[in-house]
Amino acid sequence: MRIGGEPWIQRDLLRVRTYLIFQATNFVFVFFFVGFVLSSRTFSQTLQPNGEQKKIHGTVVNAVTHQPVGRALVFSPDNRFAMLTDGEGNFEFTFPDVASDNTAVSRPGIVIRGNSNGQSTWLRARKPGYLDDANESTTLPARPGHELTIYLMPEAVIKGRVTLSTTESAAGVNVQIFSRQVQEGRPRWIPGAAARANSNGEFRFAELAAGVYKVVTHEFMDNDPVTRVPNGPLVGFPPIYYPGTTDFAAASTIQLMAGQIFEADLALIRHPYYPVTIPVANAEANSGMNIDVTLQGNRSPGYSLGYNAAKQRIEGLLPNGNYVVEGKTFGAAATTGVVNLAVAGSPAEGPTLALTRNSSITLNVKEEFTATDWNGSGTWSDGKHTFDLHGPRLYLQANAESADDFVQRGASLHQPTGSNDSLVLEDLPPGRYWLRLHTSRGYVASASMGSVDLLHKPFIIGSGSTAPIDITMRDDGAEVEGTVAGVTLPGVREQNDFQDSMPTAHLYWVPLPDSAGQFLESAASSDGKFGAQTIAPGTYRVLAFRTRQPNLPYCDAEAMRAYETKGQVVHLSAGQKANVQLQIIASE
Repeated sequence: MRIGGEPWIQRDLLRVRTYLIFQATNFVFVFFFVGFVLSSRTFSQTLQPNGEQKKIHGTVVNAVTHQPVGRALVFSPDNRFAMLTDGEGNFEFTFPDVASDNTAVSRPGIVIRGNSNGQSTWLRARKPGYLDDANESTTLPARPGHELTIYLMPEAVIKGRVTLSTTESAAGVNVQIFSRQVQEGRPRWIPGAAARANSNGEFRFAELAAGVYKVVTHEFMDNDPVTRVPNGPLVGFPPIYYPGTTDFAAASTIQLMAGQIFEADLALIRHPYYPVTIPVANAEANSGMNIDVTLQGNRSPGYSLGYNAAKQRIEGLLPNGNYVVEGKTFGAAATTGVVNLAVAGSPAEGPTLALTRNSSITLNVKEEFTATDWNGSGTWSDGKHTFDLHGPRLYLQANAESADDFVQRGASLHQPTGSNDSLVLEDLPPGRYWLRLHTSRGYVASASMGSVDLLHKPFIIGSGSTAPIDITMRDDGAEVEGTVAGVTLPGVREQNDFQDSMPTAHLYWVPLPDSAGQFLESAASSDGKFGAQTIAPGTYRVLAFRTRQPNLPYCDAEAMRAYETKGQVVHLSAGQKANVQLQIIASE
């Protein structure tokens, strides 16, 4: 079935509940689109005595060019309104008549109320070729009598063609993108989508947001019976990193702008591959194992080996080079082993990989609280027993996150086994880790492993590491209140249409380098006022934005230089009460 000449609408109809209304004039179709499932919805209304109709109208425009976007779907997530924009990007909805302030529509986290001046609702827009992102640029509050502009961000695209040094087609070569993203304030290379080259060797990655990317191919074995020599050496195409390097670190970064189409062609060179084997000691029979293979000294994705559980050995094919091979079992008694392997023109057998039990690290928490009125409580159940939680187990959450870009591993606190159970990070393979601490009481005054300050530096886990982590908790932090200027949404918030608790500004308390402060995120209410308690003493740069900034690299001093002239620097000491006046940062 083809509707409206747009195949993307067919796909939307298959994914969501859609209500189709056929209008006799001009055969106009209107789709009531469900953006998400409402957990609860109540709607009550009484008619206006004068039968007055109230309308919402506006325009959908390209966020980069500011040109109107025609045939974009504009809809309300509560399923009341939906239509396609006209050729000039315009849309218009008519509200049902209402009587007074008791009109309400409820959904998770949001209550939208009407008043004598008209109702309010949320509207979203989407269209293929633009990012379907439910943020404040594509989801906006609207009320009758006010012109609304919804901005759609055009997608960026990376496409290209893979060619081989032989005459064969590159069909089937796997190409993958990596994006530079911020996690816990630190930029990391995160693996993204993978695509297989078609019969012409072409690949394409669409619906990309503006950002920094790298492109890599995976190994591709030459199994063409026409070109392969019987009983001859095996050949294949090792990974290549755009524009043509063999090292991920040396690969060029692709800086994509919104709406940009980037051409990234890749030329693969054939190399001989040789059988490799690595015996594995003390592995459980028929147990599974994950194998990571990287070039020695350079963490680079793209290579692979497998594990033969029956023969208890790692095996596969690799070209000439020096490699680091890591094997990891999983389960309740996870183990890890690492060996170096050299391949030089012939089959290679590496040294025996010895598996050792992953480490468990105890967290020793020292409480230096002054308040005695804290009454937090909680319970935990393992399905058989239920017990009360006390002390740090109740308010402190901890996990370890790998400091390596390509090794997505870490550890969290083990589940409690009793009311006074100790805090333990378990199942930590050898490597470098950042300690992540989150508390609902006071603040973390210090965290260390030996002489290493874990609030500012990563810690290293070796084979059999058992050194504890010492943590000090305090509650004598600073208290701050203040106001953010320029946060009111015109025509909406001054009418009190939305809950006062809805944030109109997002605040980021970024410790300056070498400061004892700790990063904090807070929000300003609908009147621009904010308050924060128990902030760790230190020196901060406070930044206020209208929308959330999930990719703010607050732990990267070099990246934060871009904000040196923005925000306000605040010095806070223990027990201090301060007032801070902020201004919304205009350019985000």
